Amino acid sequence: MPLKFNHVGISVSNIEHSIEFYREMLGMEQLCEVFPFGGEQFSEILDLPDVAGRMCMIGKDNLQLELFEFTNPEPTRKNPEYPVSDHGYSHFGVEVDDIHATYEKLLAAGVRIHSPVMTFVGGGMRAAYCRDPDGNVFELLQPGDPQEQ
Repeated sequence: MPLKFNHVGISVSNIEHSIEFYREMLGMEQLCEVFPFGGEQFSEILDLPDVAGRMCMIGKDNLQLELFEFTNPEPTRKNPEYPVSDHGYSHFGVEVDDIHATYEKLLAAGVRIHSPVMTFVGGGMRAAYCRDPDGNVFELLQPGDPQEQ
């Protein structure tokens, strides 16, 4: 059976702020209203007793993010400067048409960006790692011309 990518789930501290960030900075759309979650099924699937909070799906093209704002249990704040080498979720990639324009937009908005846009040898792919308001890492990328060296 072939696999098909569906979404990335992210725990956020303020769901409205995160929706606004991804909408304004990356052009994503809110795919549903913010709604509460909790109860036995959520507790079982998330393996969190008495879990509760609010959630929403946002997306653009083939990328969807499932945003969770937990109210129970109280989340432990992740270090917003965690190194991407830590085990577990490292980042997700977002392909853009004009990486330099997107980079400048993010920079002007005060978004934490790891480095200037890098162009990789052997294909010319351009990329930069950035962080959302909670420190979650996403990679901006723009495919290059395979003929570029």
